[in-house]
Amino acid sequence: MGSRGWAVKANALLGHIVAVPAALLVLAEIAVLSAGIVGRYVFRSPIVWSDELAGILFLWLAMFGSVIAFQRGEHMRMTAIVGVLGADVRAFLDVIAAAASLAFLMLIVWPAYEFAADEAFVTTPALEIANSWRAAALPVGIALMLIAAILRLLRIAPLRSLVTSLALVAGIIALFVLLAPVLKPLGNVNLLIFFVFVVGAMVFAAVPIAFAFGLATVGYLALTTNTPDVVIIGRMDEGMSHLILLAVPLFVFLGLLIEMTGMARAMVGFLASLLGHVRGGLHYVLVGAMYLVSGISGSKAADMAAVAPVLFPEMRQRGAKPGDLVALLAATGAQTETIPPSLVLITIGSVTGVSISALFTGGLLPGFVLAVMLGAVVWWRYRREDLSHVKRASGREIGRAFVIAIPAIALPFVIRTAVVEGVATATEVSTIGILYSVFAGLLIYRKFAWRRIYPMLIETASLSGAILLIIGAATGMAWALTQSGFSGSLAKFMTGLPGGAPVFLGVTIMAFVILGSVLEGIPAIVLFGPLLFPIARQVGVHDVHYAMVVVLAMGIGLFAPPFGVGYYAACAISRINPDEGMKPIVGYMIALLIGTLVVAAVPWISVGFL
Repeated sequence: MGSRGWAVKANALLGHIVAVPAALLVLAEIAVLSAGIVGRYVFRSPIVWSDELAGILFLWLAMFGSVIAFQRGEHMRMTAIVGVLGADVRAFLDVIAAAASLAFLMLIVWPAYEFAADEAFVTTPALEIANSWRAAALPVGIALMLIAAILRLLRIAPLRSLVTSLALVAGIIALFVLLAPVLKPLGNVNLLIFFVFVVGAMVFAAVPIAFAFGLATVGYLALTTNTPDVVIIGRMDEGMSHLILLAVPLFVFLGLLIEMTGMARAMVGFLASLLGHVRGGLHYVLVGAMYLVSGISGSKAADMAAVAPVLFPEMRQRGAKPGDLVALLAATGAQTETIPPSLVLITIGSVTGVSISALFTGGLLPGFVLAVMLGAVVWWRYRREDLSHVKRASGREIGRAFVIAIPAIALPFVIRTAVVEGVATATEVSTIGILYSVFAGLLIYRKFAWRRIYPMLIETASLSGAILLIIGAATGMAWALTQSGFSGSLAKFMTGLPGGAPVFLGVTIMAFVILGSVLEGIPAIVLFGPLLFPIARQVGVHDVHYAMVVVLAMGIGLFAPPFGVGYYAACAISRINPDEGMKPIVGYMIALLIGTLVVAAVPWISVGFL
């Protein structure tokens, strides 16, 4: 008990040491990007070093956020298989997952230090300082996660379980090292061993996805190639340092802000006054509210958390079954994946080079098509709903709700106008949304809980760190696949499919439904986007059209039980048992799949407004 109590206290201290700078870094990013907009657009005098400083701070934010996510157990992982096992087995696998994460961190902490030391010889162009100031975030963050991993093992594992798990992980690594002379001559068979069997085993054992990707990549490169370990750190740095990814933490924070300031509640209230008296009316409101809110926050968890608490009590009062509520909430999560400013669209732009503004423009109509499909299912299920006890809102009540909702409804249009008119880039525009939301919360809705700002900043850093570490690890894994010649083989296979573009799109939909459920959204995009987008161009599919098909298919996998993590997030937010939604969600998922096939078959839906 003594050592465990010491570990708990040390972990709490580490949390405070990391949380304060992480929160300050989020604020600093908002300030630097806002200053860049004001300098360029208002004073016509660009601040030449603002992007560079933002990039330096961003890598530190990503690494500190990763540490917080590790401490909280918030790194993305696939728990569907582990969840059905017995409590003892589940507890043991938790220890194994922590031990595997520890092994990965131990293997890369020294290469990360070497990488940062090498960057001391590089000078940044605008600030003219050594690039090691930025690169040092990697060894510092990895070292802090290493400490957090040790403390986690001491906290959660009884001594016997701790020794067994560490011995098991060390033994497996030692076995692979001994087999290195046998593995090297196998060539691309090693891709199957490391990136299918090893990654698959770790993902299904609930090892966090970023660490599963990272450990398999380190093993593959170290044991089957002559690539120095420091190259892996360079690829991780490259993946996490795209300036466009700065939008990730800022849009996450924006999503939390609109919920806190009451803007989401105002929008939902207006829609409910319009449709509350229609059969299935509040279900249509849920679909419409998710469409609107998704266009603001960019974070699916934030979207669902903003809408569900407002609508579900009234829907339950009208007789809606809990299972149908959570099923529709999860389905709308998949439906709105293409609504800008989606984090998935931002990620696609960063890893494939497709224009973010084109993706934002192309994403509106596919989301609407899927909304119509979900609406058809709602109409069928609730066509005989008894509304004799429901009072229809008067014109005056609707007008009052509309006036209250105007500032909230205007926010998506403010964000999109700022990008289209060139006031701000896709990276910077989130700061305009944040400043607008703060103004609306303080002066219009008079609902601004200052005490919640610090926890929101920490939550922003944690979620962003979890996302960005996956992007870094998946970038390293994608680079290893590319170097092996796998991408060339995949391109040859996909371009050789009979039937041209239609068959290629059909295979893509099937593949990303599976990938979305197993790898979650962003890892699947980062890993396979750079490989598949060039092939799509070869077979004549427009980049934006292909992006929409990929994102919608991935969203279906992400929110479809039994593996889809998004479905369990919806259950957690709505506090409904996952078993209750399993049957009702089937109809909604079929509707989403039909909608995705329509979007794939009609390119104009995606590219008509470009």
